[in-house]
Amino acid sequence: MPIPLQVPAFDRSLLRDEVFRRLRDAIVDGTFAPGEQLRDLELADWLGVSRTPVREALLRLGEAGLVSSSPGRSTVVTTLDLRAVRDARDVVAAMHEVAVREAVAQLTSQDIRAMKDANRRFRAALKDGDVEAALAADDDLHSVPVRVAGNRAIEAVLDQFTPVLRRAERLRFSTLTGRGSVALHDRLIKLCETGQVDSAAEVAFTTWHTLDTTTEN
Repeated sequence: MPIPLQVPAFDRSLLRDEVFRRLRDAIVDGTFAPGEQLRDLELADWLGVSRTPVREALLRLGEAGLVSSSPGRSTVVTTLDLRAVRDARDVVAAMHEVAVREAVAQLTSQDIRAMKDANRRFRAALKDGDVEAALAADDDLHSVPVRVAGNRAIEAVLDQFTPVLRRAERLRFSTLTGRGSVALHDRLIKLCETGQVDSAAEVAFTTWHTLDTTTEN
């Protein structure tokens, strides 16, 4: 077959983002434990990529506070730093508040149903003690107004700082205190459904501020 003279280049940004997500998720879900060394060559072999996107991902993870490194020394997974969690919580709460404020008027009945379904799954996961399912359902619920708002700046900030909260959320959702989020979700959905913008935005902010940052993992 004739070989085309010009071939579109692979989208390097997609590979870079996927490597970042895979490493981020491995830290958040405990695959890589706090204090564990991360070597770029080993990570590249594991992911089947070159070392360049791995190094770029580690830099982004460092900016998010999930790893720490210094010149000439190894990169390690950070412990659960309470100051970092508090800072990330404040930023994430503010972003969700803005997202809800922008999204309420645009939410469709289908969007509301999606939020209600996510909260049902969230409630069931907490009852079953399934932290992974609870986190996934929580993500699904809060992602609806973020998606509807369509604010790429909000999405970028949340992508950077939400992972910092995930280890703290694992503690919350593995205890009875996490069940308070179900009622907050119900209230948020009701306010969104009835078009009460200010109140819905306030509940969205409050929901993230209930995350306990007073105890370490």
